[in-house]
Amino acid sequence: MINKRMEFILQELEEKSSIRVADVSKQLECSEVTIRNDIQKLEEMGLLNRIHGGATKAGAQVVVLYNAETVYKNADKKQRIAEKAYEYIEDNDTIILDDASTSYYLARIIKENPSKHLLVITNSLVAAGELSDARHVNLFLLGGQVGGKLSSTMGDATIGNLEECHADKAFISAHGINFDVGITSIGSPQMQVKKAILKASKEVYLLVDSSKFGGGYVLVVSPLSEITRIITDNEIKKEYLEMAHRDHVAIDIV
Repeated sequence: MINKRMEFILQELEEKSSIRVADVSKQLECSEVTIRNDIQKLEEMGLLNRIHGGATKAGAQVVVLYNAETVYKNADKKQRIAEKAYEYIEDNDTIILDDASTSYYLARIIKENPSKHLLVITNSLVAAGELSDARHVNLFLLGGQVGGKLSSTMGDATIGNLEECHADKAFISAHGINFDVGITSIGSPQMQVKKAILKASKEVYLLVDSSKFGGGYVLVVSPLSEITRIITDNEIKKEYLEMAHRDHVAIDIV
């Protein structure tokens, strides 16, 4: 027998395609254990698919395995950064998401907000997995060799695809930010993809948590003059804010 909570869960899945136990628990003002039990019963009825921390609509779906430590490290900061980034996205935009863990959080926000119809280009299998059944998203997954901690495409095929793309906005991350040289990287394949994303986009938003500022570097992706805006968290050191002001780099603190 389906109770009122289960009806709510199914309605949320119909609208959003996926839910999180924590969110539903808060909405219904009941324990997470209760919601997990409801989800288990609904799965036994074949009405949804259980996933870690939540559920998805029953039926075909894309499942991508990823390094959980990479995704969930500094999760609260990445969530806030992604929420701010979403504010810069407009209805009917064409956007590019790179293979960073922050892009996964932004993809989730895009999926949960059907009011903006978007064309999303990405080399991230994790982001693509989130958006694969979002009806308000026209999804384009870049081809290429798959690799990396978060399963993304890279190499000549990926770069070739990007050379044919034109986006309103790109949302990328970086291994580091050095105000003397710009955006830094430790891997050449990822660096080449980011360079191609920069060329394909009118505006580029750099989504990085405060731990990415400073330090040494191996490779340089681009100078900060090619970035439209940096979005980071409120633990960034004052000295880096002063450098951003000195170099006329737009920066949002969340």
